Amino acid sequence: MPRLPHLRETLATLRRLAFETLLAVPIGLLAGSANALFLWALDRVTETRWQYPWLLWLLPVGGFAVGWLYHKFGGKAEGGTNLVFEQIHAPGGGVPARMAPLVLIGTLVTHLFGGSAGREGTAIQMGGSLASAFARLCRINAENLRVLLMAGVAAGFGSVFGTPLAGAVFALEVLVIGRVRYDALIPVLVASIVGDVTCSAWGIHHAIYQIGIGNSTALHAALDPLLMAKVVGAALAFGLVSRFFAEITHALQDAFKRLVPYAPLRPVLGGVIVIALVYIAGTRDYLGIGVSSPDPTAVTLLSSFHSGGANPWSWAWKLLFTVVTLSSGFKGGEVTPLFFIGATLGHTLALALGAPVDLFAGLGFIAVFAGATNTPLACTLMGIELFGAHNAVYFAVACWIAYALSGHSGIYSAQRLGIPKHPAPTL
Repeated sequence: MPRLPHLRETLATLRRLAFETLLAVPIGLLAGSANALFLWALDRVTETRWQYPWLLWLLPVGGFAVGWLYHKFGGKAEGGTNLVFEQIHAPGGGVPARMAPLVLIGTLVTHLFGGSAGREGTAIQMGGSLASAFARLCRINAENLRVLLMAGVAAGFGSVFGTPLAGAVFALEVLVIGRVRYDALIPVLVASIVGDVTCSAWGIHHAIYQIGIGNSTALHAALDPLLMAKVVGAALAFGLVSRFFAEITHALQDAFKRLVPYAPLRPVLGGVIVIALVYIAGTRDYLGIGVSSPDPTAVTLLSSFHSGGANPWSWAWKLLFTVVTLSSGFKGGEVTPLFFIGATLGHTLALALGAPVDLFAGLGFIAVFAGATNTPLACTLMGIELFGAHNAVYFAVACWIAYALSGHSGIYSAQRLGIPKHPAPTL
């Protein structure tokens, strides 16, 4: 029989896990339901923009409305995803409840008029805001608030992409570069799964991506040395592009603040630049979320998995449209545009290297995201959840190399440095 102290320790651990898990379930329900509403509304505004192309001309007007709304009522909510992460690092006043409706409205306005943005930022902020509000209602202490906020991040991320395992690991991995928190493992996983199931129960369906696996029935692809060498080469490019995206986004944010001191006018300028970019590029393919399009010839996230579904500079155009949109103050997220950038870059590299287009589009999809967010483990799991486990080794190689080359900045300024990627006295 176990010794009494060990039994007491086990019982205490079980009580703590049961309590935290009990708290995580309503967080998953709230975040999953909020994301179901968000994804439904996002589809509606995107369809409206497709139906009425002239809405693009109102992008500066929509930008001013979003900027003024945050300037007048935002307060701490202006901190966005970084505020959620900061409150996990050091719980203080929590995340304001108004963050959820503000970011929901702001993101829908951005997409209605054609801003190039994503959805993960909205999902994380709504999850964190709802978790914080629930914690205040239940008078949760600071340590449990930290766990609930992580659960909110996991539930938001997992349900918005339909990847509950990746959502859970993302919440544990994204906070500190080089370290994964295991103390909240169970409640975070429960919240992510509950969030994903809840979102699906509301009738929300996610995009389906497919990577061919040939005629093999094996559980994993037989490793091809030549193909692996090509994957390594592509991963180097994915890492460098993810680093460039993060650094240019931060630099452009600073530039907008210097040039336009009055915050509501920054997205007005950004909207004007996006309209100009549409006419310079000669296409509207890089507006909005970019997952699909009513035009069968358009470059989209889905088309990049097929030969001829992107042009050699699609990734660069999407990068430019996105950094202008988000740096100027429009709301949304960076992740889905990063998927687009990575997938179209992978498409281009596959054609240049003589590699499978669908595989390299999938590798870019997850690897550019891994480098920009410093979350290689979560992105490897995302690849498995979205594309299947057959090419898991290639997924891991691409994500881990991209992570190693992407530097320490990342797209989240509240992310802390735990273990440097390389020794350097300037870090």
